[in-house]
Amino acid sequence: MNVLIVLTSHDKLGDTGHKTGFWIEEFAAPYYTLADAGVNITLASPKGGQPPIDPKSDAPDAQTDATRRFKADKELQQKLAHTKKLSEVNAADFDGVFYPGGHGPLWDLSNDKQSIHLLETFVQQGKPVALVCHAPAALAQVKGPDGEPLVKGKKVTGFTNSEEEAVQLTDVVPFLLEDKLKELGGNYSKGADWQSYVLKDGLLITGQNPASSEDAAEELLSMLQK
Repeated sequence: MNVLIVLTSHDKLGDTGHKTGFWIEEFAAPYYTLADAGVNITLASPKGGQPPIDPKSDAPDAQTDATRRFKADKELQQKLAHTKKLSEVNAADFDGVFYPGGHGPLWDLSNDKQSIHLLETFVQQGKPVALVCHAPAALAQVKGPDGEPLVKGKKVTGFTNSEEEAVQLTDVVPFLLEDKLKELGGNYSKGADWQSYVLKDGLLITGQNPASSEDAAEELLSMLQK
């Protein structure tokens, strides 16, 4: 089985002067869930090379077993430093795709033409797509085979307005993900803040927050194994 993991290339947190990027746990936990099950994983990002890591995801209170494993895993760190450019990957080479979050995707993956085309192609080919936390922002302009927004009428989740408020970035982000998914016609629901909450609807798997990343990857794995 071959899975593509798509990471953000965006590192600026609006006009705050602070850095953002992808959230380590949301990459590491799914990566090891899939890799330990024997899945071959390819990493890609819009610009290729080393994707930016959100510094807050490296803070002591954000550490998990998966992040600690990643810290000690020089091989994976090297692999991460050399992600492929999205323009160089082909959906036909993969059985599924996983998008980790972090705030970065709100800025780049939400309107990246390569990413939009890739997600639409995966769905057309009947392959599962999984996105966690802020990564469902990548679905903002993705259309289903019927030409309607892919999320329209589908059960979806993603980082909540209340979670955004808790990290004090409501006025910094380009849009609130919960509002955007509802606007697009998604049947949005959520669990308790910071607790794992994952939804599956057809080929679409979405997770609410960092705590949901491993469960979302397990859901993807079980779909791939069918």
